Amino acid sequence: MPNAKQLIQSAVDGLLVAVRSAASLSRRALCISSTSHQGRAPDMNDVRNRLREIVGASTNWSDHQQAMTERASLSSQLAKGQDEMPVRTAKDSYTEVHLPLGSDPTIREKYLNFHNSVRFGRILEDLDSLAVLICYSHTWNKELKRSPLSIVTALVDKIDMRKNIIYPDCDIKFTGNVTWVGKTSIEAKMHMSQYHNGAYSPVLDATFVMVARDPENKRAAFVNPLKATGPKEEEDFQNGELNKTRRMELSKASLLKVAPTADERTLVHSLFLNTLDTKTVSFSSRVLPPNSVWMENAKVKGLEICHPQERNIFNRIFGGFLMRKAYELGWANACAFGGCRPSLVAVDDILFQKPVEIGSLLMLSSQVCYTEGWYIQVRVHTEVLDPLTRQHNTTNVFHFTFRVDNEVPAVVPRSYGESMLYLDGKRHFDETMRGQA
Repeated sequence: MPNAKQLIQSAVDGLLVAVRSAASLSRRALCISSTSHQGRAPDMNDVRNRLREIVGASTNWSDHQQAMTERASLSSQLAKGQDEMPVRTAKDSYTEVHLPLGSDPTIREKYLNFHNSVRFGRILEDLDSLAVLICYSHTWNKELKRSPLSIVTALVDKIDMRKNIIYPDCDIKFTGNVTWVGKTSIEAKMHMSQYHNGAYSPVLDATFVMVARDPENKRAAFVNPLKATGPKEEEDFQNGELNKTRRMELSKASLLKVAPTADERTLVHSLFLNTLDTKTVSFSSRVLPPNSVWMENAKVKGLEICHPQERNIFNRIFGGFLMRKAYELGWANACAFGGCRPSLVAVDDILFQKPVEIGSLLMLSSQVCYTEGWYIQVRVHTEVLDPLTRQHNTTNVFHFTFRVDNEVPAVVPRSYGESMLYLDGKRHFDETMRGQA
């Protein structure tokens, strides 16, 4: 039993945590309660419960149609233009959430993998939920009972790992805020740290881009403008502008739109020449070089039936669930290809092209598209299949960079289409390495 001195110190520590949480959260128009009825810091359950309150979503699938009908009536509350919306600062959206892996064995079990580490797919789910709440914090109108905005994930611009080890029995802290705003889009930056050896140390940095739409998620809606209040916030905003410009340039240079560069064409032809059979010297006769794998043999596929349990607050499949499934499939592919457990280096350019409806057949295809030294670049493509019409529609494209403890074989394209995947993978890998430098 703790003595009186320990009880007093525990009470003081708890009060200090509550005061710090309340001080930071009270600055926001929208907040999660700084402490629960048990005196703890807000966690991911609080985040998701608050999101349901904001949009009026029901926890029961049977009520979803009524909830969506009620949301349609909120269209009249949308702003006609950005100039009529109050200006917000980064402090208005600042959010801090804790994941008590060290103190709550029940939560720890959900995040634990068979390597006695943390399932990174679960972290992706949490980051997605947190990004949505941060953006609702920026746009919240305290005079309204529910938000007329539908805020959804447009893309994950970047997730950079600052530490490869995530301990399964140490508490995690997420912090984040809005750093850039357009007319209908919002950039949110988040940071994850973990308490170990008496202090919190950084684990990852993430940048998400969210878009605001009307209550029925059919058309774009305006969001509050952002005002920088200091040098750091001004720098963040300028970086947001640069990120937008960079994404536009990358989109214009996409291999699905324009031909490869001269250097890339030379590289593809060199790969082709290296696979020619010297005995036949024929275009149709190809030989795999030493320590290499044909790209078509570096693929893993999966299928998910999209059940209501995995829905988000707008009754479509939760984007975090899609990220988790894609990551785990990509990780499995990198593990099989490299012959050992891979470590994640970066998540790059996850594009959400189309929402996934409840009941869809979600087909996932993971492809090792580029390797270099100890690194494996994996692309995961997801699409929904309508079993009645047999139509396929791409929903997401994911890019993951992994590192293993030994040199891996070279992946070699055989067709022109595979060569484009190879070049696209090399582009993403080079961009990641520049960011790591």
